[in-house]
Amino acid sequence: MGLLFKYIHLLQHAGASKWIFEELSAICETAFHYQDKIRPSDYVVNVAMNMQHYPPEDWLVASSLPSKFNPSVIQSFLNELNPDNVRIFWESTKFEGNTSMTEPWYGTAYSMEKVGGDSIKHWMEHAPSEELHLPAPNVFIPTDLSLKPVFEKTKVPILLRKSPCSRLWYKPDTAFSSPKAYVMIDFSCPYCGHSPEAEVLTEIFTRLLMDYLNEYAYNAQVAGLYYDISKTNSGFQLTLFGYNDKLRVLLEAVVEKIAKFEVKPARFSVIKELVTKQYQNFKFQQPYQQVMYYCSLLLKDKTWPWNEELEVLPNLKVDDLIKFYPLLLARSFMECYVAGNVEQAEAESMIQLIEDVFFKGPQPISKPLFASQHLTNRVVNLERGVNYFYAAEGLNPSDENSALVHYIQVHQDDFKLNVKLQLFALIAKQPAFHQLRSVEQLGYITVLMQRSDSGVHGVQFIIQSTAKDPKYIDSRVELFLKMFESKLYEMTTDEFKNNVNALIDMKLEKHKNLREESRFYWREISDGTLKFDRRDREIDALKQLTQKELTDFFDEYIKVGVPRKKALSVRVYGSSHSSQFQAHKNEQMEPNAVQIEEIFSFRRSRPLYSSFKGGFGHVRL
Repeated sequence: MGLLFKYIHLLQHAGASKWIFEELSAICETAFHYQDKIRPSDYVVNVAMNMQHYPPEDWLVASSLPSKFNPSVIQSFLNELNPDNVRIFWESTKFEGNTSMTEPWYGTAYSMEKVGGDSIKHWMEHAPSEELHLPAPNVFIPTDLSLKPVFEKTKVPILLRKSPCSRLWYKPDTAFSSPKAYVMIDFSCPYCGHSPEAEVLTEIFTRLLMDYLNEYAYNAQVAGLYYDISKTNSGFQLTLFGYNDKLRVLLEAVVEKIAKFEVKPARFSVIKELVTKQYQNFKFQQPYQQVMYYCSLLLKDKTWPWNEELEVLPNLKVDDLIKFYPLLLARSFMECYVAGNVEQAEAESMIQLIEDVFFKGPQPISKPLFASQHLTNRVVNLERGVNYFYAAEGLNPSDENSALVHYIQVHQDDFKLNVKLQLFALIAKQPAFHQLRSVEQLGYITVLMQRSDSGVHGVQFIIQSTAKDPKYIDSRVELFLKMFESKLYEMTTDEFKNNVNALIDMKLEKHKNLREESRFYWREISDGTLKFDRRDREIDALKQLTQKELTDFFDEYIKVGVPRKKALSVRVYGSSHSSQFQAHKNEQMEPNAVQIEEIFSFRRSRPLYSSFKGGFGHVRL
């Protein structure tokens, strides 16, 4: 707190700087003129908020456009930052038992104390002796906002470059006319997922990188250039998005930090503590989140449970990460995507830069993957005609809620089957909510939605409830599906066509901005499906779809009791249904029902779907 007031004191004595005002004006004006298109509902909310603070002529622009530099007005505001005008909120568990008041709404205990100028002066005198100074000029403010020429107006990404080390997908901006770029670099590192320890060390590694870069990249963020480094199931991922003018500068800095990574013991301890708390807090997630986690753990191959990762965390030391880092990058492959206001040569140059840093030299940091090392996305193939059940007690004993995921696995990516599943989900979504949520009031969280795991598609009901236990909810889901049969069979031709047209309209909706478009295409790349024209192909499939084909699809894959149906029910029992948990586990199973006792034994016992991902030999230039 003393350091904060020392900096305020510095600002007051330095006065208003014109160059800082001009920098901020340039940033705000650029952000206003090149803001991304957003959802109309969000835009309305933003304007409504502006209406509370600005005159009518400024409702749309707010404070985005520059005003005149007026140092006296700025100085008057700086002078108001004094002990007489400050209100300090301090939250801590250490105050428990030492408070004197309680607020009436949530019963939160608190105290109020007068803080005088003498106290703040004392804090300032005993604050750390940091060399405080005004910020340096922001090198990330874009100065070149021109649009690059696009000679080939491709509608979808093209494979621009391929080497043993990387593959580059490129998509120039042909829709948004914006001086922005989106870059995604996915490092596939086989060593990342070979054990729970490796998973956790990769998480700490990426968190430390973000921590080290935080101060440097702050100016980039202020200027509208963002980055992220995060762990993935197969390694880690670097994302950059924003104005393309200075993006290369930020990319080079991040790549250098990865290449010259070192472990700072003090920061390692801080990040390790944060990661530990994150894992410990898993048990406090809502039951519907827990049940979705168990469902993913049951279906996805080569994934580690959170409790095993938490178990290894306390024993991890600085030396473990020092030894792990070179192993992580010893062999790797980069899946790359560059889109937006970037020319082909620039995109290739970026990836060549990264290859030169990691894969070149007498002692390269990394080597290309062997053919056998390319990682795959494999999903458990459930058995037809079998209803699988997995039950677990809620991890938080004080949470009364129970939850259910009723998952129906249907098919691996296929345009015709995709649209049948999508149309079923569209038609059934509102009736499911009405029956299970509004009429039966099973739970506040009641959702029917599609599910896709690396190109394996299905549909799932997600319900969280204190009123009923998961087994009962499961029975109501099946009863709803039986009730829904008649609605589907009795649907008129006009109703069918209206639903088909509604789904087509949804697919015809254009991407709102570069980031949204890039995430759509990146999903195809990360899954390995590479069907960049998916929307057009699925629209064509919808136009050819008949009503009988939809009912036949329902009868084959969704209808209760049909021989080809593949179903998995995952149940989490809250404290209000703990007695039912044991009772239900000991019940005799119905024919064609299988109780999953242990997740990993089940995964090992089942065949897996083939992987769309796992190499690049099937892709042709």
